[in-house]
Amino acid sequence: MAETTKSGEMRRTLNLTGVTVNAMALIAPGAFLWTTFQTQAALQRHGSSTANEMWTGLFFAFILAMLTAYSYAELARIYPNAGTGSTYYYAEAAFLDKERGEHQRYARFAKLSIGWVSHLYYWIYPGIMVAYIATLTDYIYLGIAHHSLTGLPTGIIAVVSAFLVGYIAYRGIQGSTITAIVINVIQIVCLFGLSFMFIIFRLGHSHAGYELANAGRVVIPHNYINMLYQSTVAILLLVGFESVTALGAEAKNPEKDIKRGVLISLLIQGGVCYLFEYFAANFAVGSGTIAFKTSGGIETGYAAASDAHQTGAPIGTMIHNIAEAHLGHTGTTVSLIVAFTVLLALIGTTLSCVNTGVRVTYAMAKDKEMPSLLRLGILHGEYATPHMAIWIMTILAAALGVFGSVPWQIDNLVQITLASNIGTFMVYGATCVIAFVAFASRHDKHLFKHQFIPGLGALMNFAELIGVVYIAITGSGTSPGDAEKAIGVVVIWCIAGMVWVVANPNKHHARSTVEDRKNTPEERLISPSV
Repeated sequence: MAETTKSGEMRRTLNLTGVTVNAMALIAPGAFLWTTFQTQAALQRHGSSTANEMWTGLFFAFILAMLTAYSYAELARIYPNAGTGSTYYYAEAAFLDKERGEHQRYARFAKLSIGWVSHLYYWIYPGIMVAYIATLTDYIYLGIAHHSLTGLPTGIIAVVSAFLVGYIAYRGIQGSTITAIVINVIQIVCLFGLSFMFIIFRLGHSHAGYELANAGRVVIPHNYINMLYQSTVAILLLVGFESVTALGAEAKNPEKDIKRGVLISLLIQGGVCYLFEYFAANFAVGSGTIAFKTSGGIETGYAAASDAHQTGAPIGTMIHNIAEAHLGHTGTTVSLIVAFTVLLALIGTTLSCVNTGVRVTYAMAKDKEMPSLLRLGILHGEYATPHMAIWIMTILAAALGVFGSVPWQIDNLVQITLASNIGTFMVYGATCVIAFVAFASRHDKHLFKHQFIPGLGALMNFAELIGVVYIAITGSGTSPGDAEKAIGVVVIWCIAGMVWVVANPNKHHARSTVEDRKNTPEERLISPSV
């Protein structure tokens, strides 16, 4: 039996495997190939397609993600007592470690800024995933009941799926970890099978007509500006590696495992799985795998994949066409099996993001930097989870999921996605800056590891942020007004944060997160046997 802990304490149950798979669940290999391939195929620059830079854009984004991940890993190494705080804790500790008082006074501003903005990512992202879950569930239903003329009520599916994920998170991180392991194994097995199917088809049908002439054309850049355009979307496939830094209070060996978990999860998911599957998909895309008759003729390849009126899932269409023609008319069966594994991955992604987001909120609430009325800093007596934060996030995810899954209203999903993406790049860029600051006066600082890498990571993240906003405003792949509404959400949230800081009744008594780790039992946790 597991040893019980005192009420109000989290439990150290996660080894390196548990830490790593929780991050891998958020990155979710395969899920975003299915959900974002159409957006990437449709992305244009001045009216010209950028789709042939899909793999190179992903590789560029992977390099950016590795720079950011290394900054997170080094911060986790020198601040193993961060507990649930993640970057919120790192931001304060980096300034409090300075000897000069004028530097230390920036600690509260830094931690509040990055903690508040992180909610744009962690609290909106689950709603986006819930919307994807609802839409994909409807796709699976229509594939099974192909005679049906109407789909499922996606709003109800969004609510049910949000509360299902919320309940799993409420019951504790150990159950979430087991769920993540199962989902990751299923996804990776399916991913490699699907990728080999695409590659084998291309090699066996070399004259079927493809967008890219050979394998080299998949991985060699054609246009560097188009590659950068694609990277602003591709980076979204890789976010999540930092999620393990919020699990420090539940890791058995946070001094080593948090750093390793950050880097290992990104290397497996991004460096192996996503690069391989995107190579296979782009190697196979062409008239032989996806084509539609239209009033203007026949659409093939990337043009067909980007046509939302013809298909809502171009990867599913490619799978169906190959299996239908060459695997004994099993197109519907094979595509639905893959769709189901993607659905599982989306559930795992949502769960991982909820687990991360509520723990950062919990750290802020314990520091009296969140409204006490909401009881966000209270742990469940039996499950030792921040249950109030979980249920509030669940309700928000359900509402955003309903909003984002409205049939034929893709703009709704684009708007909340852009708002989340802006928050993501702000947090990632700021974390690289924090890493630079944290090591600036340390005796063990290294010019390349602690100045060049975080400096370049910050520059690239903020450049990507500008790129996302620019592409959205210019209308490349989005409808007019979507970017403005997303930016409006970000501005309103930031203003709300400033109002809260000014009005916070505890602003003169808020405890230091760093000192709190030394003095409160919540972060000196008992390790149960599991």
